[in-house]
Amino acid sequence: VVIAVMCAIAVVSRAAIYLAAANFKPMTAIIIITGVALGAEAGFLTGAMTGFVSNFIFGQGPWTPWQMFAFGIAGFLAGVCYRCGILKKKRVSLCIFGGLCVMLIVGPLLDTCSLFFASSEVTKESALAIYATGLPVNAIHAVATIVTLALFSGPLLEKLDRVKMKYGMMEE
Repeated sequence: VVIAVMCAIAVVSRAAIYLAAANFKPMTAIIIITGVALGAEAGFLTGAMTGFVSNFIFGQGPWTPWQMFAFGIAGFLAGVCYRCGILKKKRVSLCIFGGLCVMLIVGPLLDTCSLFFASSEVTKESALAIYATGLPVNAIHAVATIVTLALFSGPLLEKLDRVKMKYGMMEE
């Protein structure tokens, strides 16, 4: 139920902001928060389901599995990095991770999808053109992730920790 709620929050965050700024997607931050709070598997599941469900609003297509994988990897890596001690529940740590994750992993994965669907033949020139064109979009997405993590990571992580403690979740 908690994972479903986090998916719903992520989908609503994408849909609500879309009208104001199409590329400003706070959903990746929600996915990262879920990965940190509930673990790598929950982070991946939240990311994958958010990509799938949000496309019922924005349109399903051959890009949907790529989005599901890219957002799932963001949640998975957040969970793994937190568990290994690389990522802390501190605002600055989360913001740096979120920005780097979008610019180096999520964005390039989604740009690779565009490369395969937009080019009849993949060449160095076509790859450079796709990745260069995707940079501004990825930068806006990274800023959205950073801003969302800066504003909401503390309260959401606190609430998720309370839910975990109250219901005995994630105990070893």
